[in-house]
Amino acid sequence: MTDIARLLIQLEDIRPPVRRRIEVPLDIRLDDLHLVVQAAMGWENCHLYEFRVGGRDGPAYGVPDPDGVFTESDPRPARKANLADLLAQLSTRTRAFKYVYDFGDDWRHSVKLEAIAAADPDIAYPHLLRAERACPPEDVGGPWGYARYLEAIANPAHPEHADMIEWRGAAFDPAVADEAEIRRRMKRIATRLGNRRGRTAGKTGGKTGGTTAG
Repeated sequence: MTDIARLLIQLEDIRPPVRRRIEVPLDIRLDDLHLVVQAAMGWENCHLYEFRVGGRDGPAYGVPDPDGVFTESDPRPARKANLADLLAQLSTRTRAFKYVYDFGDDWRHSVKLEAIAAADPDIAYPHLLRAERACPPEDVGGPWGYARYLEAIANPAHPEHADMIEWRGAAFDPAVADEAEIRRRMKRIATRLGNRRGRTAGKTGGKTGGTTAG
């Protein structure tokens, strides 16, 4: 098995912080890492995204837009790079990069590499270690809109209270992360990645005429 990277993901401009600590294969493709971040945070994968190294002017990875309308930069294809490629470009001082989701609401996540370690053969990756607080609702309007949303649902006298409750329901609790749902989503991704690894290993073994370890 490949080594794994332990990552701390924190949503910027939100207090108290919304954080996730996860472990992922070091060789995970960045388009797959995007899906892992979506699952870990609780987003719905409805918008474009970018991984960025070294700020706005640094290299970015995402889904290239030939018209240049929906992206802030000209990203390299995420499906053609993996996490190890991205980590090799990080500053040794910060060991951090950005994940930006939804260029309208502009959700910015700080992703810090905490460790690289050997994979545990008894764990399916990606793997959730810890989740702190709920993900904001999709399309709530970014950090500013989320603050307004929380104010409205907490105050029955707020002029937008009824509309916000009708929009997302009355059960939203910003203090509680749904870890069970996160783990279910992670498990689905782990199964898909495992199946892909198995197919790749089988093709490699077939070409060389040898056998492949399971």
